[in-house]
Amino acid sequence: QTCQMVKAELACGKVLKSYPQSLAVINILGAALRGQGKLQKAVNSYNKAIQLKPDYAEGYYNCGNVLSLQGKLDEALQSYDKAIELKPDYAGAHYNRGNTLGQMGLPGEAIRSYDKAIELKPDYAGAHYNRGNALGQLGQLDEALKSYDKAIQLKPDYAEVHSNHGNTLKQLGQLDEALKSYSKAIQLKPDFAEAYINQG
Repeated sequence: QTCQMVKAELACGKVLKSYPQSLAVINILGAALRGQGKLQKAVNSYNKAIQLKPDYAEGYYNCGNVLSLQGKLDEALQSYDKAIELKPDYAGAHYNRGNTLGQMGLPGEAIRSYDKAIELKPDYAGAHYNRGNALGQLGQLDEALKSYDKAIQLKPDYAEVHSNHGNTLKQLGQLDEALKSYSKAIQLKPDFAEAYINQG
């Protein structure tokens, strides 16, 4: 896959010599750089796209994703906020904003972002899952279970959700049910070490 990313970077470089203002090509270049771990160059690429088109919500979103990988959480949050300002119905930006707030240790604020993502995209399994994680951090275990149940309903093969569902059941003292959740997680993902540990 890294080899493909290198080829994509080189191809984008050639195209940009003839079409230096092509947002589509600049975006692909950013993705190729990110895929190779060249994170600062990827940020630079997305910033170039934003300079060319200041109302480019996708550019701010992609930039936020890379800034998050760099651990620059405040800057990532600003990028997601700008993407949302430009495109209020951008479910992915609300979701990743929630993830960033979660990384910053702000589960309550994260939940509000997940709620918005779910309002915009009710079948967003990842948002339901991470909403459950944030609720668990706040000790709201019954509500967390409801979020996990919804995520499982939407994506039955989501092994991580089954595992965290088990963790929550364990915290609630429902050990037999927890074992069933761990078993399901392992069935879906046989190399899921954490699920084996928790099951043990």
